[in-house]
Amino acid sequence: MTGPLIAGFDAPVHVLVTGASRGIGLALVKALLRRDGVARVHALARGADACDALAALVDAHGGRLQRHAMDLTNDDHLDGLADAVRAHGDALHLVLNAAGVLHADGLRPEKSLATLTRASLQRSFALNAFAPVLLARALLPRLPRDAPAVFASLSARVGSIGDNRLGGWYAYRAAKSAQNQLLHTWAIELRRTHPRATCVLLHPGTVDTGLSAPFQANVPPAKLFTAAYAADALLAVVATRTPADSGGFFAWDGSAIPW
Repeated sequence: MTGPLIAGFDAPVHVLVTGASRGIGLALVKALLRRDGVARVHALARGADACDALAALVDAHGGRLQRHAMDLTNDDHLDGLADAVRAHGDALHLVLNAAGVLHADGLRPEKSLATLTRASLQRSFALNAFAPVLLARALLPRLPRDAPAVFASLSARVGSIGDNRLGGWYAYRAAKSAQNQLLHTWAIELRRTHPRATCVLLHPGTVDTGLSAPFQANVPPAKLFTAAYAADALLAVVATRTPADSGGFFAWDGSAIPW
């Protein structure tokens, strides 16, 4: 990719990526480090210190990559995040939240209401809904007021209420819908405090990662993206967003998604 990473901003960019140890998050880190216009990438993940792929990138790029082992569902970790970034003297021009959970031990997308539990709702909301907006709150002091900045968080088309025609996946759908509302609400406030900033929700498509692996059987090959392809597509969308788009929900190809 060539050209500015953020519309209207040609200076070196400082970026923070969450979910950076695997999948789309790791692919975003790799894509960003290939760009000369990126001054530094802060890679955030629970296992950031133990991730071999991130360690290899540190060896290759040195201080351009800083790893932070943090859990977005831990308030103490979030409280210390702005200080961890400030320690490097960095304002953040771009935040990319790629952390999320669809399935894990004891957590599966629900096929019917009968399988929905309080625990699955709480677990999905903690990372898919609460974490993104609390991340925004934690990093707000690092967003510049006098320059363009973008906060972009991965949502999912299944979080669209208007597009929901299949049902199921109660906890994940609802948590992504809640994230959309929370960040849309913050985008309205952001216009007043940071008029040059943009907050957007992004749908990456179906990407060949561990998150989607159990659910790929009926996905046409042309609709199953590699993580590298998705990362490049998402960065291309980010590069064309402006404050006029703030609060919007966009797919990997730049098209708007109904709420």
